[in-house]
Amino acid sequence: MRARWARLVEWGGSRPPLVVDALIAIACYLITVVNAFGKDRTEWWVFVLAGLNVAPLVWRRRHPFSVSLLTGVGTTWLALEHAVGDIPAAQLVATYTFAALCPPVRRAILLVGTVVGVGVLLPRYELLSFGATAIAFPVAYAMGTSARARRDRIVLLEERARRLTEEQGAAAARERERIAREVHDILAHSMSLVVVQAEAGPVVVRSDPGRAEEVFDTISETAREALVQLRRALGVLRSDGPARAPVPDLDALPPLVENARRAGLVATLEEHGQRRPVPADLGAAAYRIVQESLTNTLRHARAGAVRVRMDWADAALRLEVTDDGRGPDGGGRPGGLGLVGMRERVTAMGGTLNTGPGPGGTGFRVAATLPLR
Repeated sequence: MRARWARLVEWGGSRPPLVVDALIAIACYLITVVNAFGKDRTEWWVFVLAGLNVAPLVWRRRHPFSVSLLTGVGTTWLALEHAVGDIPAAQLVATYTFAALCPPVRRAILLVGTVVGVGVLLPRYELLSFGATAIAFPVAYAMGTSARARRDRIVLLEERARRLTEEQGAAAARERERIAREVHDILAHSMSLVVVQAEAGPVVVRSDPGRAEEVFDTISETAREALVQLRRALGVLRSDGPARAPVPDLDALPPLVENARRAGLVATLEEHGQRRPVPADLGAAAYRIVQESLTNTLRHARAGAVRVRMDWADAALRLEVTDDGRGPDGGGRPGGLGLVGMRERVTAMGGTLNTGPGPGGTGFRVAATLPLR
C-alpha cells in the first residue's frame, strides 16, 4: 500500500499542477455524486451544485483563500440538503489547501469559518455520525500544515545552498586574486632583475670580465629563486602536498634590497624602532609591497638610487620606498597592476597606502601603514 501511494505521489509530481488539480476535482465530484445517490438526493440541481462546489479546486494553488471560501459555502449548502456524506471530500481538500498555502491571518479566518460551519451543521446530524468528520478535518489541516513546514524547510535549505555557493565562489575569486598577485609580484620582480642584468651583461663582458661573471651568477640566482617562489605560490592549486618553500617575510627584505643593488641601483635599507614579531600574512604583505616597489623602480623609473625604510610604531609598521627616478609621470606606474595588487594587500591588512611624487616632487614614493594589532 505504501509503495502504491509513493508511486502515485511520484506520478502526480511529474504532471502539471493544473492537470493534477483537475483530476482531484473530478474525484471529489464523483464522491459527492455517489453520496447523493446514497441519500436518495438525485435532483438535477444537486448534481449542478456538486459541480459548482468542486470546480474551484482546479485553481486551489493560485487562489487558496477564495477557493476554500467558495468550496466551504458549497459544502455547507449540500450538507443542509443532506446531499453530502460523512466525508466531504471537496472541503477536506480545501482545508488541506488553505493550511498549506494561506498566510497566517487568512488561515485563521478560514479555520474559524470551518469550525463555525461544522457547528451549524452539528444539530442536524446525530453526534455519532460526526465522528469520522471530526477526525477527517483535523487530519486534513495537519497534513496541510506539515506540507507547508516541509516547503518552508526546502526553501530555507535552498537559500542556504545558494549562500554557500556564493561564499564558495567569492572565496575562490579571492584565492585566484591572491595567486594572481603572488605570480605577478614574483615574475615582475625577478624578470625585471634578469632583464637589467642581461642588458648590462654584454657591456660588462668587454670591460670587466670579473664583473660579468657576477652578473651571470645574479641572473642564475634570481631565476632560481623565482622558480622556487612560483612553485610555492602555485602549490596551493595542488592537493598532493603542502607548499614547498616558506612564505617570504621581513627577514627576506635585506636579500631583496641586495638584489636591487646588484642590478645597479644604490639601494639602502633602513629600520627604525624596535622590531616585533608579526603574523605571517602581514610579513608576506610587507615583503610583496617592497618587492613590487623595487620592481617598478627598476622597470619604469630610470632611477640611480632607492631607499627602503621601516618604522616600527606602537600599533603599526610603516613602510616607505622612495627613488630618485622620473616620478609618477615618467613610467605610467599609478595605473599598473602592481600598484593595484599592493593596494589590495594593504586593504586586506586593514592598512592604508599612499603613492605619488617623492620628497620635493622628485622621484616616486610608496608609503604603506600596516596595523600590528
